[in-house]
Amino acid sequence: ELISKVPSTLHTPLMSGSNAISGITLIGAIASLKCDNLTFAAVLGTAAVAFATINVVGGYMVTNRMLEMFKKKEKNEGGPK
Repeated sequence: ELISKVPSTLHTPLMSGSNAISGITLIGAIASLKCDNLTFAAVLGTAAVAFATINVVGGYMVTNRMLEMFKKKEKNEGGPK
């Protein structure tokens, strides 16, 4: 519901901000791996890094897809060749 109230010209900056927050999450997950050498903490830290990486990559893929949707399509004036 919140996204529908945002003008379409602001969707890209909103997605960029969301990706930046996901990047901070990834940095936090990497930092948690370095803090403790306990096995359980290492497993949780590794899982956090994996999920945060998936989140960041997915966010950039969605942003790229949205940018492709807003690009103007070129008209083929000569017809099909």
